Amino acid sequence: MPFGPPPLSWIPPTDIEEVLFEAKQRNDWAAFYNALAYVNLYYQSDREMLDKTPELCPRRYFEDPHTGAMRWELFTDGMLPAPQPNVVYARARLWWISRVWSEKSPSWIAINPGSPCEVVLPYGPPGSTDWSQAAERAAEERISMRLRTLRVGGALHGPVAHGLACGALLCVNNGSLWNAMGWHGTGYAGERERLREWWGISTREEWQSALRDLLACESHSGVWDFVLSVRRSIARDFGGHVDVGYWRQAVANVLRARAGGSVTVSAEGVTRTEPDPSAEVEARVAGLQHLIGRITRYEARMRADGVLDENRYVSSVEAWDLGRASKMARWGLGARFGTLYEAEAAVIEAGRSAALSYRSWQDFSAGYILGRCLHFDEEEFGEWYTNMVDAHRILTSHPHSPWLNIPFR
Repeated sequence: MPFGPPPLSWIPPTDIEEVLFEAKQRNDWAAFYNALAYVNLYYQSDREMLDKTPELCPRRYFEDPHTGAMRWELFTDGMLPAPQPNVVYARARLWWISRVWSEKSPSWIAINPGSPCEVVLPYGPPGSTDWSQAAERAAEERISMRLRTLRVGGALHGPVAHGLACGALLCVNNGSLWNAMGWHGTGYAGERERLREWWGISTREEWQSALRDLLACESHSGVWDFVLSVRRSIARDFGGHVDVGYWRQAVANVLRARAGGSVTVSAEGVTRTEPDPSAEVEARVAGLQHLIGRITRYEARMRADGVLDENRYVSSVEAWDLGRASKMARWGLGARFGTLYEAEAAVIEAGRSAALSYRSWQDFSAGYILGRCLHFDEEEFGEWYTNMVDAHRILTSHPHSPWLNIPFR
C-alpha cells in the first residue's frame, strides 16, 4: 500500500475522501474499512453490454501500473471524472463487491487509484479479508441523509450553484453531492432505470420533453395552480390575510361562473356555449374544496414543523417542478441522454425561474414540499413528508448549506 504525504495542493474532494485519507495516514484500517463500507462505490463498466444486459453488471479490470497484476478499480463519488459519452460507471456497495467474487476475479481491488487516499487490497472469497467482514456488517444499512458538498470541481457560488441548490432537498435526502454538476448518481444503468421506472423515459427525446415540461412548470396538476392562484388574488385584495371559508367560496364562485355558458360574438357570427350540467359542476366544486382542505392541513403541519413561518402560506407549487428540473437535468446526464452543456443550461434556467417565483429558500422549500405531498402523500404525513422536513432542517441550519451561503435572489 503506497504511503507518504499527499501533494501540498491536494484537497480531499468530499468528506469521504478526507476520512479515508486520515484513516490511512494513521494506519487505522478498521476505521478505513468501516468508512468505506457505508458509502457508494463506482467502477467502470461497458456501456454496450449494459444496454443489452444490465443485470450482468459487466465490470472492467485494469492493470496495476506498479506490479502489472490485474485489479478492480473502485472510486468514491468525489473521485469520479466528468461524464463522458462512452465511459460509464456502475454503482455498488462494498458488501456487494465482496459477494460477487469468483475464481475468475482479479486478486486485488484498488480504492481511488492514483490519489493520495489510494489503497490496494487483496480480493478473495467473501469473509476471507478484513474489509469484506466490515462490509457485511454494513450490508443492511441505508446511506444516511446528510448534506454533502463537492469541495473541488463543484459549483459553490453563482448561477450554476443556485440552480443546483434548487435540487438540494433530494440530494440531502439521498446523501448525494448537492453541487456535483458532472452527475453519475446511481450509475449509468441506475440512472436509466430511475428514469424508466419513475418517469417512463427511455430515450433522449422523452428526457428532453420531460425536462421542458418541468422547466415550464407544467408537470403538476393545473387544479393545484387554480386554487392557489385564487388565494393569491384574495391576498392581494385583502392585504395578505385569507379566510379559508372565503377562499372556498371564491373558488366555488369562479368555477360556477366558468361553467355557466357564454355567448361570443365575432366576425364569423355568434357562438353559444351551453352550461355544464349542474351535477358535474357541483362535483368539481366539492373536489376543489376538498383540495383546499388538504392544502391548509399540510400548511398547518409545516408551520408546526418550522417549514412555514406563522401566518405564511404556500404561494405556488412551481418549486415542485423546478426542484425536479434541477435533478432531471443531472439524471439525464447520468443516463447519457444529454450533455454536460445541456444539463448545466437547464440547471441555470431552473434557478432563474425559482428566483422569479419565490422570495426565499424557505418559501421555495415549502412550495416543493407541498407539491411533493399533494402528488405522493395522500395526507398520511409519512416519509414523503417527513423526509423532506428533515432535509429542510438540515439545509436551513447546516453552516455549509448552500441555502445559507447562496443568496436566493
